[in-house]
Amino acid sequence: MTPTIVLPVVIGGLYAAGVYLLLDRSLTRVILGFILLGNATNLLLLSSSGPAMLAPFFGYAEPEEMSDPLPQALVLTAIVITFGVTAFLLAMVHRSWRLVRQEVIEVDEEDRRVAARQGMDADDVDPDDIDPNELRTEDRPAGKGNTLHSDVDVEEQLARRYDGFASDDIALPPTRRGEQ
Repeated sequence: MTPTIVLPVVIGGLYAAGVYLLLDRSLTRVILGFILLGNATNLLLLSSSGPAMLAPFFGYAEPEEMSDPLPQALVLTAIVITFGVTAFLLAMVHRSWRLVRQEVIEVDEEDRRVAARQGMDADDVDPDDIDPNELRTEDRPAGKGNTLHSDVDVEEQLARRYDGFASDDIALPPTRRGEQ
């Protein structure tokens, strides 16, 4: 039996599409990419097991005519694990949707600010010696418009803004469900 090039091309295409979808900011596409990676891995494991042969039952066939059961067991295990992780990711996306009402992850300005820092190294600076007024704008703590808000201020603003609205969780601020 001659090997075919179709299966490796399909496996490579599934891996490429899965990685592409994983790198997107949409959480739904991340889940789809994870599923594609799992399916590509399952196909890779099955294709590496060799040609299809007789079932490995005791006394049914000669040992050299039997197929290897280990890749099949690995694929069944991988299917169960992929299903469990996909269910967990779906639960996270659902929770994110209920809290924020969008499934696309926003650009984190604080990450950009930290990546652009060059003047200070955290290991060389004692936090007690830093005066926030002397820091450059890009070295200040996170906040909208480079303002220095405390967590208490933010919680008070949320409490005033969403007074009378039901919350999805005790420790989280209320959602905008009642504003519609």
